[in-house]
Amino acid sequence: MRADQAALLCRLAINAYEPDAFRPHLTQAEAARRIAMLQAKLKFMDEPPHTL
Repeated sequence: MRADQAALLCRLAINAYEPDAFRPHLTQAEAARRIAMLQAKLKFMDEPPHTL
């Protein structure tokens, strides 16, 4: 994974309370999938409860 992906994934993993999502030796594709998953989770967590 690229350095920018590693930084973003690390930050997202901490913010989403999923530190295990970050692994230092991921491929670029694996990192991109995890980034997308964590971004979706954080977006879902930010929405008000009435949107569920």
